[in-house]
Amino acid sequence: MSVAVDDDLWSAIGDPTRRRMLDLLLAEGAGTPTTLSERLPVTRQAVSKHLVILDRVGLVHVTPSGREKRYQVDEAQLARAAAQLADVGSTWDARLRRIKGIAEAIQRRQEK
Repeated sequence: MSVAVDDDLWSAIGDPTRRRMLDLLLAEGAGTPTTLSERLPVTRQAVSKHLVILDRVGLVHVTPSGREKRYQVDEAQLARAAAQLADVGSTWDARLRRIKGIAEAIQRRQEK
């Protein structure tokens, strides 16, 4: 693989609630724990905890907004995650092609 895989980043993205939060933030441009919790089946406190994790891995930026914090997706970090996923996918595609080639060679030998 040419792109190093960031396990903390993928652990953060691996949670379905956090992925949904990223979707909402991307669609709406930004959000607060309160606005996000209104759209998710979790409490405001749970949303805040998820946002802390996303912030720790750099997927969101936080800006104070009155008594709340406003979160936006860091598009550069999201692009980095997408590049890692694409790289892992192409690595597995290459492995599967090699396995297919080996299986086809074995089959040809058995048919002789």
